Amino acid sequence: MTMPTNTLRHLPATHLWLHRLNKLQKLHSSASLSPSPFTQDPQQQRQQERTQKTQQTRLSNSDKNIKNDIVESIGVNNNSNSFFPKRGQTLELVCESLAFKGKGVCKVPDTGFVLMCDRALPGERFIGRVTRRKGSYAEVTKVKTLSPHLDIVDAPCEYAAYCGGCKTQNLVYEAQLKAKEQQVHGLVVNVGKFSDKDPEFYSIMKPIVPCDFQFHYRNKMEFSFGPQKWLPKELIGEKQEGSESYALGLHAPGFFDKVLNVDGCLLQSEPANTVLATVQDCWRDSVGLTPYNVYSHAGFLKHLMLRTGRNAESGSLELMVNFVTSSYKPELLKPLMEKISAIPEVVSIMNNVNSSVGNTSVGEEEYTLYGKSTITEVLRGLTFQISANSFFQTNTHQAEVLYKLIEDCAGLRGDGSEIVLDLFCGTGTIGLTLARGAKHVYGYEVVPQAISDAFRNAELNGITNATFVQGDLNKIGENFGNNFPKPDVVISDPNRPGMHMKLIKFLLKLKAPRIVYVSCNPATCARDLDYLCHGVKEQNIKGCYKLKSLQPVDMFPHTPHIECVCLLELC
Repeated sequence: MTMPTNTLRHLPATHLWLHRLNKLQKLHSSASLSPSPFTQDPQQQRQQERTQKTQQTRLSNSDKNIKNDIVESIGVNNNSNSFFPKRGQTLELVCESLAFKGKGVCKVPDTGFVLMCDRALPGERFIGRVTRRKGSYAEVTKVKTLSPHLDIVDAPCEYAAYCGGCKTQNLVYEAQLKAKEQQVHGLVVNVGKFSDKDPEFYSIMKPIVPCDFQFHYRNKMEFSFGPQKWLPKELIGEKQEGSESYALGLHAPGFFDKVLNVDGCLLQSEPANTVLATVQDCWRDSVGLTPYNVYSHAGFLKHLMLRTGRNAESGSLELMVNFVTSSYKPELLKPLMEKISAIPEVVSIMNNVNSSVGNTSVGEEEYTLYGKSTITEVLRGLTFQISANSFFQTNTHQAEVLYKLIEDCAGLRGDGSEIVLDLFCGTGTIGLTLARGAKHVYGYEVVPQAISDAFRNAELNGITNATFVQGDLNKIGENFGNNFPKPDVVISDPNRPGMHMKLIKFLLKLKAPRIVYVSCNPATCARDLDYLCHGVKEQNIKGCYKLKSLQPVDMFPHTPHIECVCLLELC
C-alpha cells in the first residue's frame, strides 16, 4: 500500500511539521482520514472522528519514537558533547547521502555530528545555516551551493525547486535508486539489527525494483485553491490584486496555508493536465468561484481532485474531476462543467461538499454533476470501481509489479487449500488478487467505507471466497480471529507508523507459517522486523520468524518514498 491512502500516511516528520499540523488541527476541524460514503449519518461521522483522533495520536507518538531510529540508521553516535551547533551558525558542509523525507545527510568534520538539510543532494558542497537542534542531530537551511552534487541533471518541471513533491528531480534516476537502496540498507542494519556481515544478508536484501515510467505515473492528484499565490522571496514581483492573486496548485513545502500556483504537473496524466489547464483558464473570471480561506473560513472552492482510470473493456483512459466545495451550489460550477465535459477523457464530474471549518478534501456529501459516479481500473486482471474518495494504488503500473511480488512471497500452492489473513486490507485489492489461489481470504480494516468498497470489488469480480471485517487492529484482543481457521499466510500492510505492539504479540502467538510484510516506511518496517525476528527483550518477548527476503520497490520516482515487500518464515 502506498502513499496517499485510506488512512493517513506520512513520512517521519520534523517537529516543525508536527507543530504546524497540530496548530492546524486546533484551529480547524480536520476531515476524516478515511473515505466517506456518499452521505454520512452523525453517528458514523462521530465514529470516524474518534478513529481519526486515535490515529493522529499514534502517528505523532510514532514520529517521535522513530526519529532517533532513523538517525541511528546513519550509523553515527551523536552522544558526544564535543560539538553543539548554535542556531544561526553557518557551516561549510558536504552532503553524503539521503535520509527520511529526502533530506540530505551531512556530518561536521572531526566530530561526526549529523546535520540534515532539505534539498541537499549527495556530493553537493554548500554553506548551511543551523536552524534548530533536535537532540541527536540538527537541521540546516542551504544558503549557497559551492559545488553541485555528483549526478546532476536538469529538472524538467519548472516548479521543481519550489514544490514539495518532487525533491530529487535534478538527481539522475539511477542515483535516486542508489540513495533509496542505501537508506533501506542502513535502517535494516541499525534499526532492524540485522548484520550485513552475515553471509546471507545480501541474498536477503534484493536490489530495488525501478519504475519504468518516471513521469505521468500518478492516477490521482489533489490541487488546492487559495486566496493568494505563494512565491519564494526571490521570485516575488509586483503584488497581484483581486482574482488575479487567487491560486490553484500545490502546497508549499511545510505550509498548509500557502499554495504554489501551477498550470500542470508532470506526475499526472496528460488528460488530467488538460483539465487543470482548462480550470486555470476560466475559474478566476467566473462569478462566485472564490477560493476558500483557511483563516477567515470564507470562500467556495477548496480542492480540485483529478483521478485517472482505464476502461476495462476498451482500455481507454477515463477521467474523474472532483470539486471539493464549502457548500452545494452547482450553478456556480456550471461554466467550468461545460468546458471540462468537452474534454473526451472526462466521464465523471463530482462535487464533494465539505461545510466544516477547515480545508480538508473529503466531503460530508457527494453529488454527481456529470456522467458516472465511478471510474474503473484494472489491476492483476481484476476490475475495480473507484469513487471520488476510494483508496486505490496511486501508481497503477508499479502496483502491478508490487502485487506480483506479494503473490510470489505469499507462495500459495494454488489448489484452493490455504487460508490468507489480510491485515490492513483497505479496499481489498491485495486480498482479492490472492483469493483466486486461496481457500478463503479474511481481510481486516478500520475504515468502514473501505470495507464496503472491498465487498463491492469482490462482487464485481465474482469472488466469493473473501470476507472483510471492520476492526481496529491497534486494539487487537485475545479473542481476535478465534472463529476463523488458522492462516497459512498473513499479509500485513500497515500505514506509516507500522504495527502496534499488540499486533506484534498477536502474530508471534499466532505463528502463521509465512508473513508477507508490505511497508511504505522503511524505518518502522525495520523496527517491526526486529520485533518479529529478534523479539523484544525489555518485554520478555521472543521472536520466532526468520527474514527470508526484503525487496525495495520504487513506487514514486523523484520523491523520497520507498515501498518494501518482506517475506518472513516461521523458525
